[in-house]
Amino acid sequence: MRPAVRVSIVGCGLIGASIALALREAGFSGEIAGFDKSAADRAAAERLGAFTSVRLVQTSEDDARSIAEADIVVLATPVLAVLDWMERLAPCTRAGGLVTDVGSTKRVISEQAAALFASDANADFLPGHPMAGKESGGAAMAEAGLFRGATWLFTPLHPVVPGTRAAEWIDWIERLGARPRFMDPAAHDDVCAWVSHLPQMLSTALAALLEDTFAGDPAGSDAVQAIGGRALRETTRLGASPYSMWRDVALTNTEPLAATLLALEQRLQHMRENLRTPELREEFATANRFRAAKPER
Repeated sequence: MRPAVRVSIVGCGLIGASIALALREAGFSGEIAGFDKSAADRAAAERLGAFTSVRLVQTSEDDARSIAEADIVVLATPVLAVLDWMERLAPCTRAGGLVTDVGSTKRVISEQAAALFASDANADFLPGHPMAGKESGGAAMAEAGLFRGATWLFTPLHPVVPGTRAAEWIDWIERLGARPRFMDPAAHDDVCAWVSHLPQMLSTALAALLEDTFAGDPAGSDAVQAIGGRALRETTRLGASPYSMWRDVALTNTEPLAATLLALEQRLQHMRENLRTPELREEFATANRFRAAKPER
């Protein structure tokens, strides 16, 4: 397999910096250039030692041309920033190259990619989404093993041709220890609304409810923290995620996410109305079957 001469990673936070570390651990010896507007993430990324260089990036044409010189460009930013960089990079790319992303929603990105990267003169675009992360971001949290055992979703605009940069990137993803899986963009957004976006909103809502309920009651708040235990910690863990990580998901996957929230509201109402009936036992039995059929990996 031909090695990539250079990889550009736009966004040196948790995912972008972890990709750089994982590539190095997997044996990638080419240049990895990092680009980020955050001074803190640039400094942390430099300390990791995985990047050949880490540079301040704005949204200028010069920045876009510099990024697009790479054989593979990875857009490791929130979704709206991915969309913005796609517009800026498309005119600068060349045939034979690859632009990919790690955005949490794929329908909007795939639609824009089909419009911007349709010419044979442009690089190929491969929408991607690693199902890995932490409740807190930033390069300081990066680790080479973040993607090991994780599913890495792709929603290709067309079949991936052997020998192309897209095929090469998928091969590297497997070397990182991830499992590539291919989906339709709309199906991706529907499934991720259930398995990723809804759990985040549920955890956020519960953590916010507890905060609002006990914020003015120091004794009650202390009791919640002392008594809550592992179950509460695990259920509210995602509630530590910042709004900046999830704003773009809510904006670009609104309808599927709203549908899952409505379904959950209705299920909770059903449970509330049946706390003293056999229906509650049936609800637990259904939940038990789901967990028994899907053991943790």
